Amino acid sequence: MAEITARGGTEKLDRFHQELKGLQGRLLAMAELALQAVSRSTTALWQRDAELARQVIGGDKVINELEEEIDAAVVRVIALYQPVAMDLRLLMAIDHIIVELERLGDLAVNIAEESLELQRFRDREFHPDLPRLAQAAFAMSRQSMLAFTQRNPQLAREVCRADAEVDELDRRIIKKLLADMEGGQEAVAFGHSQITIVRNLERAADHATNIAEQVVFMVEGEIIRHRCQE
Repeated sequence: MAEITARGGTEKLDRFHQELKGLQGRLLAMAELALQAVSRSTTALWQRDAELARQVIGGDKVINELEEEIDAAVVRVIALYQPVAMDLRLLMAIDHIIVELERLGDLAVNIAEESLELQRFRDREFHPDLPRLAQAAFAMSRQSMLAFTQRNPQLAREVCRADAEVDELDRRIIKKLLADMEGGQEAVAFGHSQITIVRNLERAADHATNIAEQVVFMVEGEIIRHRCQE
């Protein structure tokens, strides 16, 4: 921060703070859209709501555009102000997090598309643990962004540890679905769509974990990739 002041005075520093605040605001707006997309995609699934699923699919364009806009703004701010230390780590974290959020939006689209495929199986019941998996993945995503806004590495590490439960649910549900798929052609189609949804929810939890890792790096300067759950 002192380096910015030395090169351009307090006026430049004020502009930098304003730009940084604006970037964080846009990041949080993008996060809300991505989280809402995940929530609405699973709601469309449980309620067999085809129109809601189509709205999720149609809304992905806005998330993609925000990712591109924020990325370009981060590059410009770094080039213009040449921040260091915590400010630089914050900007780097923002640039990484928007990628994870964009992918969350893509996963929501995948779930919404599968929910449309499952419209023809309205009389069949989903695996009983599927809602639990969806709730866990969504909670991790929401908590990872809360860790970002609060600059809370302890909360971020809790997100990392929660991923183990999601992985176990993923394995257990898929094992049962594969066994159920021996019940005939319709069972195969129904089970395959559910497995696709399970995989997307597990990936959503992975993206939440990646966001949590960025929070730890941003606040503490420590890289914890590949050992996030320790």
